[in-house]
Amino acid sequence: MRSNSADQTWSRAERPRSSSSVRSMGQKRATRSRMPSTMGYMAAAGLTAAALFFVLLGMLHSTGEDAAWVPAGLAASVVMMVAIAAREVVMRRAWTRYILDQDQRRDRSGREAGKRSGSSSNSGSGAATVAELHSSAWRALQRKSAEADAAGSLPEAHFEAYQLCKEYLVSTEEALRTASLTTEKRAALRSGQEKARALHKHHLLRWSREASRLLTDTAQRQVLISQRIETAMRALGVIESALKVYPEEPQLRASAIAVQEFIGSIKVAHWIELAERAAFKGHHVRAINRYRDALFYLSRETVGDEMRTETAERITREIEFLRARLDIQDRNVDASLGRAPKNRRKRERK
Repeated sequence: MRSNSADQTWSRAERPRSSSSVRSMGQKRATRSRMPSTMGYMAAAGLTAAALFFVLLGMLHSTGEDAAWVPAGLAASVVMMVAIAAREVVMRRAWTRYILDQDQRRDRSGREAGKRSGSSSNSGSGAATVAELHSSAWRALQRKSAEADAAGSLPEAHFEAYQLCKEYLVSTEEALRTASLTTEKRAALRSGQEKARALHKHHLLRWSREASRLLTDTAQRQVLISQRIETAMRALGVIESALKVYPEEPQLRASAIAVQEFIGSIKVAHWIELAERAAFKGHHVRAINRYRDALFYLSRETVGDEMRTETAERITREIEFLRARLDIQDRNVDASLGRAPKNRRKRERK
């Protein structure tokens, strides 16, 4: 009986502790941010398009339509095209929001760490002082910075070093607000802050440059145009997140313009490729229309002036060449049939 009562007392004492640990683990899982999912977005768009297809198919079948699958398929295709076009903006905003959420979480953890270090130094319980704590934090930051600058390091290493710099700056700013520091310790902390700010900018620029370059190289190797544009938009999102911290940095602005020109060149090259395929198959009217689409995107997207001029001149020459071939074909057909020439302009608009 004594052993049973002791076990019951021990279990009662341990029960609140286990529930609090479960609650803290649940809070950590709840505050964990999730990366944007492209597959989830496209799966939702596909399910919406499929539902629309079957609904329209049933409605048209009930009205006695013979080829009900044609308008239903066209409507579902329009939904998918709109979803793919909107995916660039949606994923770009989601990626930027994910990075900002990570920054806010690290800001909160940095402030909590600064408060803990300040309270431990003021308690006088035999722990290290504020200056010693930040000295060890500075040495850890230097080691992380050296690892990030080492050859063969990944862009994520620079991002981690950048986050450590933010945490160090926040914690030292909290420590400088206390009145227990001497003048020498304050000067040492301010000197460390100046060095940390330089490393903060260095690693953020390195991360944005190397991460965007890696994503751009990946986009160049991809086959589908939708994947290439999506990956390039992720690279642009990385640069724009860095621009929120240093909006006047010329290196970041130049990188953003370069990625925007890359995205514009992808779209223009896509329509030029479609035009060339149509011309190769002998569909000259369709090729002319595709070249006109390429001119539209060329005037709309961010493209360099030299590239814009050269591409526009090339497309104009191709259009004139196709029009000349159409004129020759029309005259040959009309001469063989003995009828009046057709209105080529009207046929091109069709």
